[in-house]
Amino acid sequence: MAIKGTKKNKFVKAWMAEHVNDPWVKEATRLGYRSRAAFKLIELADRDKLFRPGMSVVDLGAAPGSWTQVLRQRLGPKAAIVAIDLLPMAPVAGVTFLQADFREDDGLAQLENALDGRKADLVVSDLSPNLSGVEAADQARSVHLGELALEFCKAWLQPNGDLVVKAFQGEGFADFRHAMEAHFAKVYVRKPQASRDRSREVYVVGKGLKS
Repeated sequence: MAIKGTKKNKFVKAWMAEHVNDPWVKEATRLGYRSRAAFKLIELADRDKLFRPGMSVVDLGAAPGSWTQVLRQRLGPKAAIVAIDLLPMAPVAGVTFLQADFREDDGLAQLENALDGRKADLVVSDLSPNLSGVEAADQARSVHLGELALEFCKAWLQPNGDLVVKAFQGEGFADFRHAMEAHFAKVYVRKPQASRDRSREVYVVGKGLKS
């Protein structure tokens, strides 16, 4: 048991050292972003031309709110932005936050009310599963979260709208990509610079939801 504890402590210390010295973390702190993930969305949006002033956006799994901050800054005051998460999130000015489950009827009813009945032009999802350390189980959970975001878009995304969703490369990823390709005119797999090199994390960008 002592050996396991020592290994765990070393892992935690190594992670903390990497986190503190991470240039993306430092820049996020300097600019007031809640996490380094903000730079992932900024790069994706610039590369794939995702943002238009005044658009309607849903941020799935928004907490702690760095993507929501980017949306608010980049889209201007006329944009309708709804962030939803099971976890609490500190307010972002001009954004409607729902602490709810978008898979449940109550959460969807709140979302419909927040959007005033209109569908979104863009859905973004940085959802990540609670990792168990069992690779196969964690991979299956991550694919399932991507599938949930895609299912959400079938009902709540405007025709020709766009989706950005986190995924992890591994078993089931190819099938998920094919599902995206069946529903969007163009699909890209991106690895933002702010995503750690050793991580299997990628982002799948779907452009132009097919009607």
